[in-house]
Amino acid sequence: MSHKPLTYADAGVSIDAGNALVKAIGPLAKSTARPGADAQLGGFGGFFDLQAAGYRDPLLVAANDGVGTKLKLAIETGLHDGVGIDLVAMCANDLIVQGAEALFFLDYYATGKLDNKVAAAVVASIAEGCRQAGCALIGGETAEMPGMYAAGDYDLAGFCVGAVERNKVLTGADIRPGDLILGLGSSGVHSNGFSLVRRIIADEGWDLGKSFPSTEGRSLGEALLEPTRIYVRSLLPVVQEGRIHGLAHITGGGLLENIPRVLPEGCHALVDTGRWELPPVFSMLQEGGRIAPQEMARTFNCGIGMAVIVSPDEADSVSNTLEGAGEMVFEIGRIEPGQRGCTVRGSSGTWNSDRDWSATHHA
Repeated sequence: MSHKPLTYADAGVSIDAGNALVKAIGPLAKSTARPGADAQLGGFGGFFDLQAAGYRDPLLVAANDGVGTKLKLAIETGLHDGVGIDLVAMCANDLIVQGAEALFFLDYYATGKLDNKVAAAVVASIAEGCRQAGCALIGGETAEMPGMYAAGDYDLAGFCVGAVERNKVLTGADIRPGDLILGLGSSGVHSNGFSLVRRIIADEGWDLGKSFPSTEGRSLGEALLEPTRIYVRSLLPVVQEGRIHGLAHITGGGLLENIPRVLPEGCHALVDTGRWELPPVFSMLQEGGRIAPQEMARTFNCGIGMAVIVSPDEADSVSNTLEGAGEMVFEIGRIEPGQRGCTVRGSSGTWNSDRDWSATHHA
């Protein structure tokens, strides 16, 4: 029995398609160049020059993350031009809470069969995220793995490295009872809680293509896929000036579980949900899933993407600076003496509750 000679393409992997993608995304990476990196692709590794970036005694800080099952909505709707921003945001926002400036980013894109149109759209959004965060896209990996993914599916992972001068690391050690908590408005659901979001969509039979009333003609799918807000550029100046005591990126675990991560012992955060309005997309999800306010507080950001902890003397100044940089700022609570943790509370009428409620988490 004769067999024809096999090629990699016969096994489902197209080297030519991969090479074409690398060539197509080269200009996208180049558009993210910054001091310390020219953002050229094609080598075995990416270089970064810390001295050229202006650092004298830096500590490097690294973070990696993905986009989670939000990708399933992107695949189902064909809307791929925001998930790369999510990917960068989930990493770069984690770096700024430690005082670190995001320097460079690498991505991992994995799929069963490479669709260059989809892949290019995703990488274009990664490059946009890098521009928003001020970091360079210096490398990545595209993996075509037949049999590992269902048709049309793909997955993303991101890796970001930042730097902070040794004497400017933000640890939260300066947080004291009496400090105020400022909340920076989120752009939407960001990239957490989407397994629950998708369950609600399935149970309620929602049409992702249907217009979502509060978003000026955009569809429900577009509203849910709104990219995660990147807070790096607005926060970096006030962080470097030493005007902030602590930052908490509000991701999985919501306000309830993320704020305690930056608190020292003896400090308890008290968050009052009456200080800001629950955005319509969260009200819709809460109603659709019949979700208790306490569960909302530990699952979603509920309209607050970053918590900023400042001394009372700095609160107005920091608020004005951040508002001037384009952020929505709310004074959402304070730090009290007590067991390290957080209490989120609301009065009757907040978050669709017919009674006063509270939720507490101890770190």
